[in-house]
Amino acid sequence: MSIRFPGINLVLDYVPRAFQIFGMEFTIYGMLIAAGALLGMGLVVLEAGRNHEDQNKYLDMMILSLAASVVGSRLFYVIFSWELYQGNLRTIFDVRNGGYAFYGGLLGGVFAATLFCRLAKLPFWQMADTVSLGVLLGQVVGRWGNFFNRESFGEYTDGVLTMQLPISAVRSGEVSGAMRDNLLTIDGVSFIQVQPVFLYESLWCLLLLLVLLALRRKKRYQGELFMWYLAGYGLGRFVCEWLRTDKLYIPGTSVDISLLISGVLVVVFVPIVTVRRVMVKKRADIRKIRRERVFREEEESRREHKPVDKKTEEPVEKPSEKPSEKPSEKPSEKPSEKPSEKPPVQEEETIQEDKIQGETDNWENLEYAHIPSQWRKSSDKASEKQEE
Repeated sequence: MSIRFPGINLVLDYVPRAFQIFGMEFTIYGMLIAAGALLGMGLVVLEAGRNHEDQNKYLDMMILSLAASVVGSRLFYVIFSWELYQGNLRTIFDVRNGGYAFYGGLLGGVFAATLFCRLAKLPFWQMADTVSLGVLLGQVVGRWGNFFNRESFGEYTDGVLTMQLPISAVRSGEVSGAMRDNLLTIDGVSFIQVQPVFLYESLWCLLLLLVLLALRRKKRYQGELFMWYLAGYGLGRFVCEWLRTDKLYIPGTSVDISLLISGVLVVVFVPIVTVRRVMVKKRADIRKIRRERVFREEEESRREHKPVDKKTEEPVEKPSEKPSEKPSEKPSEKPSEKPSEKPPVQEEETIQEDKIQGETDNWENLEYAHIPSQWRKSSDKASEKQEE
């Protein structure tokens, strides 16, 4: 069956729901969901490698979370669409034609990831930041499965992006009164005109992915990207859910459960992320000011030769010492050790006498130098006799 976009003059004459390979039927919806999951896992592994984290741990966590998300999304859909399955419980296990709710898959995946990180002693918030990028990429691709299934469309419109679907190709419960009042018959086939909400959500997820990729280098704490993802996706999904006609209601009420969850995500996580980011920035500024003050005090203490206690950030005064106990007294202050001290008086007199005696002896030798030595001896003897 064909799908038409009259606002942009685009007509797709044949858009299949499934195809066969060797007699086995594969739905395009399921193939796109699988392709989105694989691309998302690939992005997560690349991001983990860029952050020098263990890629195998991410793979283990994503495989477990993916299995839990499939079960959770199906259970979520069945619980809030119980009137479709209560008559035939076997149809609960027929998952080839859709029947999944994203929020159920998100809850199941987060629960499994939290359990895995707790058992493996891994940082959940840090890993959630990285995995949220892969989840968004998977949503960008997977949402196009709704296009091939002719589901997840909005109320009647005649705008530029109007999508025309054969009324026989959609579930009757998703056709509103406004759609029936504005049926178009083209070549004998009745078409409804709706808003392509799947396209809105896919483009919103792509935009959010680009924003998170830009913020990943500027995040201030672990878990910030994941919280931004929850808040941002909740905002976009709230608008899309408001437009959709295939709503899931809380049993016994007219409250759209997906609309309620989207609003809660926005109301809870936008203030949390904003306030926490501001507080982290303030703490970082305070630490910076303290480091600068400590640095200045250390510089001043170096100039004054005063150490600074880094805990109290105050200069430490050296304990005062008694003059008698100073070990830094110079040895030159001791008289006995001075090399320039004068000799004692007695030693000085002895030196002077020796000097005079030496000079006298030299003078006598000089006086009798012209007398022969043998005469000098005889004259010495004669002088001795006269003295006697």
